[in-house]
Amino acid sequence: MNSFENYLRQAIRAATCVVMLASPLAAAADSVEVAPGVQVTKRSYTAPTNEQPFFGFAVKNSEEKAADEKFVSAIIGATGSREKAFDEITLRGWRAVNTGKIREAALRFNQAFLISPEQSAVYHGLAVVAQFRFNDLDAADELFRIALKQPNPVKALRADYGRMLLIAKRPRDAQPVLEQAVKDAPDFGDAWTNLAVARFQNGDAAACAAADEAARKRPSNNSGADLTAVRNAAQCK
Repeated sequence: MNSFENYLRQAIRAATCVVMLASPLAAAADSVEVAPGVQVTKRSYTAPTNEQPFFGFAVKNSEEKAADEKFVSAIIGATGSREKAFDEITLRGWRAVNTGKIREAALRFNQAFLISPEQSAVYHGLAVVAQFRFNDLDAADELFRIALKQPNPVKALRADYGRMLLIAKRPRDAQPVLEQAVKDAPDFGDAWTNLAVARFQNGDAAACAAADEAARKRPSNNSGADLTAVRNAAQCK
């Protein structure tokens, strides 16, 4: 999404001060079971409940529960099955993410949660919302890790998780995630760019090899700036 070229430049200058973003989180430390066997730390934010992950864990009244059931029944009826309903809603969610409409993305992934709360895409999508809407990297980290364990993860999951870890200034954690990301989605240029960044930050001489591979895969416009920055920093030929 947003380029972190400025972060790269700071790292190149060997900045030693790490500034952590203050999270707007106002939540208890307890956890909630959101699907069978899936526990999530209870967090809430200053935003409408339907724009917060898991509806801000708000307790719903009987009318709200009935409205949720009506929505699920209607979308399943319109698409023909629960699986197709889930695919349709998550497709809308990813479109919203890719066009920078994070509030809409939150709505869609909350709807997906109502349809099939066990699916990986629910936690992946809400991790992106926690990261980009609320600047809550701890919440994003937790949700990405859950997404990795749930059924039917999308190929870009580790690429997105690895990028989040880079933004969180955790390149050592990011590199093994991104090494697997390029295996999961070998044609995804942005994943190769992020791997090049992680390798460079960790002093890995293979940074330029990843950068070269990224260039061959045609990364997105946002990732292109990152690729140029890391190639310059690593003095790639």
